[in-house]
Amino acid sequence: MGRAVDNGAHCIDACTQQNTLTGIEPLSEQDKKQAAIKAAQAAADAVREAQAALAEEGRLLFKKSWIFIRGVPSMKFLPPEGPVEIAFAGRSNVGKSSLINALVGKKGLARTSNTPGRTQELNYFVPDGYSGENGDLPPLALVDMPGYGFAEAPKVQVDAWTRLVFDYLRGRTTLKRVYVLIDARHGIKKNDAEVLDLLDKAAVSYQIVLTKIDKIKPAGVPRLLEETHKLTYKRAACFPGIIATSSEKGQGLDDLRAAIALLLKEY
Repeated sequence: MGRAVDNGAHCIDACTQQNTLTGIEPLSEQDKKQAAIKAAQAAADAVREAQAALAEEGRLLFKKSWIFIRGVPSMKFLPPEGPVEIAFAGRSNVGKSSLINALVGKKGLARTSNTPGRTQELNYFVPDGYSGENGDLPPLALVDMPGYGFAEAPKVQVDAWTRLVFDYLRGRTTLKRVYVLIDARHGIKKNDAEVLDLLDKAAVSYQIVLTKIDKIKPAGVPRLLEETHKLTYKRAACFPGIIATSSEKGQGLDDLRAAIALLLKEY
C-alpha cells in the first residue's frame, strides 16, 4: 500500500512538473479513449454525410425523364463526342435493358425481351430536353450494348455485333465507365473474363454489377461477393466495389445511382 501511495505521489509530482513546464494539462488514458471514440464517430458521420449527399445527387440525376435518341449499328453512326458516356455490357439476357429501365424509373425505355440477343445496336439514352447533337449535348449518356455470348441470330450478324462492341470499348474517348453486368446465379464466365481482359488492355475503367441478386439466398450473398472480388481486385482497370442489384426488387439501384453521381464529379 505504501508503494502505491509513493507511486501515486510521484505521478502527481511528475504531472505537476509537466504542467508547470508546458502549461498544458496531460490527457488521462480515459480522456484519450474518449477523444479517439469521438474522432472515430466524427469520421463515420462525415462518411455517412458524403454517402447521403451522393445518394441524393444520384436520385436527382435519375429523377429526370430519360429518352432514347438513337440506335447505332456501326461506329460511323455514333453521336458527337462530348458528354460523359456510361455503357452497360454483359452476356445476352443478363438484364442490361431491365437494369437501365429500373435505374431511370421508366419501364419500356430500353426494350427488354426473353429472347437473348434482342439488343442489336448501341442504344443511346439521355435526359429529356437534349437532342444529343452538337450544341445540344447532355451531361450524361447511357449506352445499352448488345449482349455477348449466345444470341438467336445468324453467326455473321453476331460477329458484327461483337466487332461493334469491341471497337466501341477500345475507341470511344468519352466512354468513362463500363458497368459489366454479371448474372449473380452464374458468376463470371469465360466470355465475361475476355471482356474484362479487353477493358484492362484498353485502360477503360469498369465496375462489376451483379444482376438478379434477389435470386440468391441472402446467406449466400457474402460468399458470392467475396468470390467475385477475388476474381477482379487485381485487374488493372477494375474500379473497386461490387454493386449487387435486382431490377425486379429495386435492390442496389441507389448504390448504382450514387456511383454514377460520384463518377460525374470527376469530369
